Amino acid sequence: MITTLPKPTNRKPDTAIYERRESVVRSYARSMPRQFNKAENVWMHDNQGGRYLDFLSGCSTLNYGHNHPVLKQALLDYVMADGIAHGLDLHTDAKADFLNALENVILKPRGLDYRAMFTGPTGTNAVEAAIKLARKVTGREMVIAFTNGFHGMTLGALACTGNAAKRGGAGVPLNHVAHEPFDGYHGPDVDTAELLERRLSDPSSGLDAPAAILVETVQGEGGLNVASPEWLRRINAIAKQHGALMIVDDIQAGCGRTGNFFSFEGMGFTPDIVTMAKSLSGMGLPFALTLVRPELDQWAPGEHNGTFRGNNHAFVTATAALRHFWSDRQFQQDVARRSALLERRLDAMAAEHGLSTRGRGMMRGIDVGSGEIASIVTASCFERGLIIETSGAHDEIVKVLAPLIIDDALLSAGLDILETSIREAMTVPYGVAAE
Repeated sequence: MITTLPKPTNRKPDTAIYERRESVVRSYARSMPRQFNKAENVWMHDNQGGRYLDFLSGCSTLNYGHNHPVLKQALLDYVMADGIAHGLDLHTDAKADFLNALENVILKPRGLDYRAMFTGPTGTNAVEAAIKLARKVTGREMVIAFTNGFHGMTLGALACTGNAAKRGGAGVPLNHVAHEPFDGYHGPDVDTAELLERRLSDPSSGLDAPAAILVETVQGEGGLNVASPEWLRRINAIAKQHGALMIVDDIQAGCGRTGNFFSFEGMGFTPDIVTMAKSLSGMGLPFALTLVRPELDQWAPGEHNGTFRGNNHAFVTATAALRHFWSDRQFQQDVARRSALLERRLDAMAAEHGLSTRGRGMMRGIDVGSGEIASIVTASCFERGLIIETSGAHDEIVKVLAPLIIDDALLSAGLDILETSIREAMTVPYGVAAE
């Protein structure tokens, strides 16, 4: 029996200071109008005593939940010992510990050989470094990205992003990127890898030889579109055939979100470059990483840098996360079980209303048909104490990004709320509030 259900509040906070001083660019606060003051495990609390089950997880930044005790204690111990917080790219104990954990817990067991480039605090920094390095190594300018892809908000990464609203904020032309159709974009009967191969092999197609092909194995913001292993292997082969580097953006799909540490594991190919961020620090601290094959590490010293590429606090929590969660198979087995539960429940919800589901692992959602209906669903969920958001070209996908450490009972309780909210939204006229 579930005894720890969400306990939302109905009173909205005083937002005067935000209205007066914070930019109107803010977004999540608009659909979740509460002032949060505490978080632990899978819960967020507001300052009026309300408690909310978190199925957003900082857009997959909090795969291990809020303030995990093992990670928190590691950070507290480090801070209390006056450990270095900021160190540019200097050698530190915290960095050495992280690199050793990355090597011994993640890379060697998977037969991978990458060098770690500390790029700066966010995922877009990792993508910028990846495409910049690809252009340097190959001497080419063009990058191939894919429809519905999302890679960041700085200009190089934004050029690789498909979303028109995001691209429109650039204020300058976004050049040297071709957006080719993702797997399944034209339906199941069109082989989009074959289309790409045909264009690259045709000197009159107008598509320049690329420096890199940049892809998400599961498109997090683009609608939870899943690339098949066969398609990804083909894209990787096309990259090699045409002298381009294969870059996998694992910023949202990595760190266990799709089941394994890397989303491409077991698919029969190895990317040249991998970008990571979000849950890499394990605790929500800013930390991004670009992994590159050693022979591609052709930078001159200082050629690409950043003031905050040495976040030692994030090294500490990332090391604790790698050792605690990834040193054996138990965590992955738990994630696999929860993924199966999530898949069954979402499939049942979809079948009830003639809808469809998307995604892989603990990165799944349900297509409710329109952004308007999805907004009604997520608002209804929030009023019942469940934090959940949308994705997709029209925000039509209600996306479940529950913490990977959530227990099965609470996962089911949250899905009960989602099921009720979808049923209401699909059967009650728009504008009629849920009781």
